[in-house]
Amino acid sequence: MKTRFLEANPEGKVPVVKFDDKWIPDSDVITSLLEEKFPEPSLVPPPDFSSVGSKIFTAFVTFLKSKDASDGSEQALLDELKALDDHLKSHGPYINGDKITAVDLSLAPKLFHLEVALGHFKN
Repeated sequence: MKTRFLEANPEGKVPVVKFDDKWIPDSDVITSLLEEKFPEPSLVPPPDFSSVGSKIFTAFVTFLKSKDASDGSEQALLDELKALDDHLKSHGPYINGDKITAVDLSLAPKLFHLEVALGHFKN
């Protein structure tokens, strides 16, 4: 019998995956579960790289909500994006070089949301 999406996942969040007959709608939890079930190759980033890009989404939300063009929120976002770009230029193509980590899996959809929302709301 097919399960309707909203019956399995009432909040309608994506991504969602079914682990051991339980629906998990949180990408960070999904990544942790994948790491537990399939430890090789590891998704754990080196400690030095675990926070790369971690301030981008907060800076994005602040800028998106900003009504004052001179409040520094746009520059703060640009600074965070430049820091990510600089990291990828020296260590890329992924956060940990050739190996995809949980940081990449967390950051990629946030960057997509940033691109779409800023294009729509901030040109």
